[in-house]
Amino acid sequence: MNDNTGELILYRTEDGRAEIHLRAIDGTVWLNQVEMARLFDTTKQNVSLHIRNILSEGELSAEATVKESLTVQTEGRRQVSRSVQLYRLELILAVGFRVRSPRGAQFRRWAGSTLAEYLVKGFVLNDQRLKDAERADYFDELLHRIRDIRSSEKRFYQKLRDLFKASSSDYDGTAQTAKAFFATIQNKLVFAVTGRTAAELIVARADPAASNMALTNWLGERVRKADAVVSKNYLDAHELDQLNRLVTMFLDFAEDRAMRRVETRMADWITQTDRFLNFNERAVLEHAGRISHEQMETIIDERYAAFDARRRADEAQAAEQEAAEELQQLEAEAARFTQRKKTQDTP
Repeated sequence: MNDNTGELILYRTEDGRAEIHLRAIDGTVWLNQVEMARLFDTTKQNVSLHIRNILSEGELSAEATVKESLTVQTEGRRQVSRSVQLYRLELILAVGFRVRSPRGAQFRRWAGSTLAEYLVKGFVLNDQRLKDAERADYFDELLHRIRDIRSSEKRFYQKLRDLFKASSSDYDGTAQTAKAFFATIQNKLVFAVTGRTAAELIVARADPAASNMALTNWLGERVRKADAVVSKNYLDAHELDQLNRLVTMFLDFAEDRAMRRVETRMADWITQTDRFLNFNERAVLEHAGRISHEQMETIIDERYAAFDARRRADEAQAAEQEAAEELQQLEAEAARFTQRKKTQDTP
């Protein structure tokens, strides 16, 4: 296992005295010995003893339940990589059973219900709490996040394909046709919010001299070229909220037609999209745009190359500066040590 810690799932003990972050990797969760000791309110030595017994007795195998993880820790001004053993959920539960503490029983109940549902579905909802009117802010936040997920390009593309396949008698499922049709719908929705097609928006806002190339959103810690060709990544908060709402309403509109089995030819869907936008008092795109997708990709290739070269140069300069500062500190410490030595040697 590399230094990728996976998604972190928060577990809070029922007594409220401890919060544990479980690493969700490969469809299960993992903890190290220190974290297990906190989880079960015991010592690391006790956890280590139980693990040795579980493995030596053949209850579980080390190959299936133990992995090495590379962690990066900051020590002073340095980052040091250390190897730490992680233990799979089955072994965590086995240790909890042997510890025989209330914490162990509580965790087993949680793992068998809430955690199991999360690992399968990717989410867990507390329906009763969300229905509580006093928690309306949490419900609104959930709706906001769902809208953002529904408007992601991959999910939007797949949902449109499924809906049009179900409701269009002349649906062409070939990848090229589906992508072209999706691009048309996407352009109309982006234009309704920004007044530009997706390609026009990207070219207008991508700036190789700006921080993070002027993107407002991207995956991971660093902007990649794949992030730079996604129009949604350049929207400000207000525009993003508008697009998310518009996509959600459009998908509900299209899904309602599909569920009512209203047969609509593919060409008619363009008309229906314009009708939907007109009804919502939005600007309707009536042309193909001034910049094609291919032209946009060529332009972004050049701008990203310039941006990445500048970023690498800035990182190299920062590394040199940090090395110079560390050298100055070492020289200063050496000078102080020499001075102390002279003082001690002076009779």
